[in-house]
Amino acid sequence: MITAEVAVYPMKTSNATNAINNSINTLKANNVSYTVNSMNTQLTGTKAQIFNSLESMFTEAENTGGEVSMVVTITNASK
Repeated sequence: MITAEVAVYPMKTSNATNAINNSINTLKANNVSYTVNSMNTQLTGTKAQIFNSLESMFTEAENTGGEVSMVVTITNASK
């Protein structure tokens, strides 16, 4: 299992909230555990689940909001 913290930052859009929410909603289909916080979303799963989820989140935010910046921290260390 690995853990990732991800923050999505839509740029040059008045629709940032929708882009962020839509990207988070993609996680429901990715079979990954996640917790939404005020500044980021924490994901826990296999390496494949995490990387697939990150790609889904980025693609959805890009499709909704255009230009996107995504900040990700990934660890395999146990808590």
